[in-house]
Amino acid sequence: MTRRYLLQGSAAVLIIGLQSCYPNRRTTMTASKDQYQVSKTEQEWQATLTPEQFRVLRKHGTERAGTSPLDKEYDKGTYNCSGCGQALFTSDTKFNSGTGWPSFFAPIEGAIATTTDKTLFMTRVEVHCSNCGGHLGHVFGDGPKPTGQRYCMNGVSLNFVPSEG
Repeated sequence: MTRRYLLQGSAAVLIIGLQSCYPNRRTTMTASKDQYQVSKTEQEWQATLTPEQFRVLRKHGTERAGTSPLDKEYDKGTYNCSGCGQALFTSDTKFNSGTGWPSFFAPIEGAIATTTDKTLFMTRVEVHCSNCGGHLGHVFGDGPKPTGQRYCMNGVSLNFVPSEG
């Protein structure tokens, strides 16, 4: 291992560690807090969510890669927001991105909102539930056809509901 690889690896670990410890800060919203159908106080959210769900959904945190069982879930069904229950993605749009997070190439129409996230020296598109504003993850332009999008979601932000039958 060369010194250069060691320094690059250390920097990557530091950035990932900081990202998972500190909430993301949003700079541009496509919807204001008042526009969400489901609106609760911080105390109400804390009472209805697990501590990890609250950290990710309400404080814009990120779960560790590879920790969600939903990453390897491939049964037929729907992925709903764990904050409000709104349907967000179907299993027909799920794919294995190899990132350690559940990934989809398209959301259900109207199910998400986006913001611009300018944290950790980069600009990304942050994905939120359009019904409650909960932070779901980010979308990147390196996904499969037909959309070319990769909706990289925190599994703790989602609940999987299997199809009946």
